[in-house]
Amino acid sequence: MQHLSSLPYAYGGPVTRGTLKAQPADFQVEEQIAYPLSGAGEHVWLWVEKQGENTDWVAQQLAKWAGIRLRDVGYAGLKDRHGITRQWFSLYLPGQASPLAETFRQPSVRILEMTRHQRKLQTGGLSANRFILTLRQLDGERAEIEQRLQQISTQGAPNYFGEQRFGRNEYNLVMAQRLFDGELTRLRPAQRGLYISAARSFLFNRLLAQRVAQQTWQQALSGDVFQLEGSDKWFVDDGSADLSERVARADIHPTTALVGAGALPSFGGVAQAEQALLDQHALWCRALADLGLTQERRALRVMAQDMRWQWLGEDVLEVAFTLRPGRYATVLLRELLVSKEG
Repeated sequence: MQHLSSLPYAYGGPVTRGTLKAQPADFQVEEQIAYPLSGAGEHVWLWVEKQGENTDWVAQQLAKWAGIRLRDVGYAGLKDRHGITRQWFSLYLPGQASPLAETFRQPSVRILEMTRHQRKLQTGGLSANRFILTLRQLDGERAEIEQRLQQISTQGAPNYFGEQRFGRNEYNLVMAQRLFDGELTRLRPAQRGLYISAARSFLFNRLLAQRVAQQTWQQALSGDVFQLEGSDKWFVDDGSADLSERVARADIHPTTALVGAGALPSFGGVAQAEQALLDQHALWCRALADLGLTQERRALRVMAQDMRWQWLGEDVLEVAFTLRPGRYATVLLRELLVSKEG
């Protein structure tokens, strides 16, 4: 139902096949935050490197180590367990000394840095993620591969939610349906949020797929709602003469709906097309509105920043780029290759 391979491609499909995540070092992610840490405050911030572990599990181990409640551990986002990731965590330790990093003993987790700050690290509290990915056993023509990389670098890719949002075998979507049917009445807030987010993301992917199939995902249409590059702020088509030019230079991006209560902010043919598709999922739309979500927008296009690549061998390619939070490296790469995870 949601497998990325079933969603339309922007540029006609991948130009190569290869292996991703053959070994942990082939998938490296590093969080970037946009503000300096003060060095003082009630929260201890930890710069942590993990390998083969998920973020929730690391947070649990840090809570036990520091002797605090799990709710007093902060992190900006969930990171893939399959690879090497470096991310920030915060521990609420008012009036307490910072724990000694060397006393935290988990072979798959290292504390690289420790400092203080006056605030807890909040979900979404980062500016970007830097990815360094190694693709192995590539076939196809090197010139064609590099041409596609250049195309992705300059024109972007459809901003689909990645498969990890939906869980193994789309488990999160199954649980979302059960939640909407009233079967799940005792859920932890994190679980509840995960299932709701999966359903909303599924609808977004369907709306985006419609624009990709029409090849209008990177065009300004009358009635569109636009989002500024590097920002979550959006504005409705105001008839400005330069909207198409701004989209062409990636200053702004067309958006589509993250479903919630209220009317779609788009208008004209764009709104009609969005509403026609959402009417096919009326029960889910109504459930999301009843749960208190409001209409939001997400860009149709993801742009990679500082995208670079180099050949490490005849069939081994390293690709590095930076993405804003909530964007998926695997979604960017699907326009390049059919990937077989190692």
